[in-house]
Amino acid sequence: MSTENLPQSPEQPQRKPRVAVVFGGRSSEHGISVVTAGAVLKAIDRTKYDVLPIGITRDGRWALTADEPERMAITDRSLPAVEELAESREGDVVLPVAPANREVVYSEPGSVPKGLGEVDVVFPVLHGPYGEDGTLQGLLELSGVPYVGAGVLASAVGQDKEYMKRVFTSFGLKVGPYVVIRPREWQRDEAAARKKIVDFAGEHGWPLFVKPARAGSSIGITKVDDLSGLDEAIAEAQAHDPKILVEAALVGREIECGVLEFEDGPRASLPAEIPPPDAHAYYDFEAKYIDSTPGIVPAPLTEEETAEVRRLAVEAFEAASCEGLVRADFFLTEDGEFVINEINTLPGFTPISMYPQMWQATGVTYPELIDLLVQAALRRSTGLR
Repeated sequence: MSTENLPQSPEQPQRKPRVAVVFGGRSSEHGISVVTAGAVLKAIDRTKYDVLPIGITRDGRWALTADEPERMAITDRSLPAVEELAESREGDVVLPVAPANREVVYSEPGSVPKGLGEVDVVFPVLHGPYGEDGTLQGLLELSGVPYVGAGVLASAVGQDKEYMKRVFTSFGLKVGPYVVIRPREWQRDEAAARKKIVDFAGEHGWPLFVKPARAGSSIGITKVDDLSGLDEAIAEAQAHDPKILVEAALVGREIECGVLEFEDGPRASLPAEIPPPDAHAYYDFEAKYIDSTPGIVPAPLTEEETAEVRRLAVEAFEAASCEGLVRADFFLTEDGEFVINEINTLPGFTPISMYPQMWQATGVTYPELIDLLVQAALRRSTGLR
């Protein structure tokens, strides 16, 4: 029997890709992650994507949160927290753990678990350990869920400033002088570890910058002008990470450059310059996020300098096997040489952050930037690639 004249069932409307924006987390950068999430939720194209906001509390609970970006801003110099946005104090969001299942489930004590629908891609806006360092990326790889940004290895390298510098050096990128104090060194012989830093200062001079080796947003960093401030700086860095990094101060201009993955590969933005902030010893957390010290976009460089820093930014992106996005930070020394300080595989994404501003100056708006990142994630498979 012919089926030509039988009524045809209407085609099902195509479902919009579902993006889970995951934010907060257990690191000291929890608050700025919430601010970043608010900016992403406000700007993402709701006509193109369905959005599911998921917050991770400071103690590691995955919470269903309100989709209210206006509550995720810095208010009266105070940072927001996931706990203030959670729909429940006890409810948990559970991601799928099998690649064949992308259904997200929400459960509360004494209630039947509720399905929240499938997730097509995760947009992690977690900064620091337990999110930006490869841990979340490993979970998503196991689950078979695509995600925005760097994979496990690149995330780990991008978080650990020691190994980041080692990778860059092996690829011929110039880095500044540094020394690392690992937890075992400090525990085994505190005096010897401290002497290692003092000897480094004797070789390279003061001031020094004492940093947590695996933190970001300039948290836990101290500029140390002489020996009297060293112990306090070490304690501050160790409060955020038992492994610390000590860097010699470099004389030069601070230049940043964004890298973004397009269909034909990574491209660099116009660079920005970070001028010395008037009210701060250096470009620290408060200068970045609380006092909103403005950068200069685009940086006042020669055409040759601009081309060179853009080339080096892409080279750093490739050296660390990055995906999606990177902000690369450099010093332009007095002799005209670019020295790479670090990369950030999940740079600040707040409205005042330099990464979106650099791409805005390059011709990519904030909503377009989010769309390009989500599309890059959807193009990639999980697993070895």
